[in-house]
Amino acid sequence: MMLQMIGFKRQIKQGFRPSLIGVLLAGVIASGCVTKTLELDDRGNIPIPQKTIAQMREMGMKPADPVLVRIFKQESELEVWKQNATGNYALMKTYPMCRWSGVLGPKKLEGDRQAPEGFYTVGLGGLNPKSQYYLSFDLGYPNRLERAKGYTGSALMVHGACSSSGCFAISDEHVAEVYALVRDALRGGQQAVQVQSYPFRMTPENLAARREDPNFDFWMDLKAGYDRFEVLRQPPRVQFCEGRYRFGEPANGNVPADPLGQCPAFESEIQQVAEKSVRDIERMKELLSDGQNVGLAYSDGGMNPVFRKILAKKGPQYLSEITSSTSVPVSRPKAALADPFGAGPKAR
Repeated sequence: MMLQMIGFKRQIKQGFRPSLIGVLLAGVIASGCVTKTLELDDRGNIPIPQKTIAQMREMGMKPADPVLVRIFKQESELEVWKQNATGNYALMKTYPMCRWSGVLGPKKLEGDRQAPEGFYTVGLGGLNPKSQYYLSFDLGYPNRLERAKGYTGSALMVHGACSSSGCFAISDEHVAEVYALVRDALRGGQQAVQVQSYPFRMTPENLAARREDPNFDFWMDLKAGYDRFEVLRQPPRVQFCEGRYRFGEPANGNVPADPLGQCPAFESEIQQVAEKSVRDIERMKELLSDGQNVGLAYSDGGMNPVFRKILAKKGPQYLSEITSSTSVPVSRPKAALADPFGAGPKAR
């Protein structure tokens, strides 16, 4: 992987000459992860790699087919799912995340450096081909529920490099591919790409370990959407009411208009989804009765072990050079080396 990233950086330098060499334009957006940038010609049209197109073909997928993105903070992973010939979504690829910031839990305030958790949609207008961090797309935080609850913040992105102040940084190499996959799906007719951002994989083990966390009820709401996708392999229909996420269709067909207003009656949960939810809750109770409520303490964000090994062996300057075409510094490398989730429950 190190050789691939080094090769990608060389490709950027050779194939995308900056139109304003050595000039970084001013204009930082203080609360998010976007600034005006050193321009690299036409990088917003970078193609999906041929190897990935061949993989899609083998999986019964086309570049224009719809996609869905899932993000997991604790595991520092980003997944791209794509609709195949059956009409269902299948996991196409998992990308290691180089850096995210904050702690497990939702983003609430401008400048809190929290990476968001929740369900978001990305349209063509959310693509940023002139990002400081090579390429990026805006998650759309705050969504309608978060705005109703008074949460503030802007420019929360998935982007390149290995530096985060509330965003998800996945390296220039990986963001180029993810950006191209999202872009081609949107250009192919998908109205909006759903992005699901979670604190961790919503397993009974992870939930049991955090049963006393003040965000637990919020995470259980997110899990309802997680379970629907796990079972049905279709993007869940997201609704907002009573200050919560709800999933599925209202029984009377009336979509809740006020995210803080009373929830209507919803159609009965699909049997397979309900059965999964019950199994997971029973397993979580078993773990808690066995003393598995271990909790977790950590200082600042996370980094996938793939990148942490490089950071430990080669140092932050080297990691910066192989994850960013413009050598964006690694954010808070000492905190990244702490491996806050190394002792936590493993997800499978």
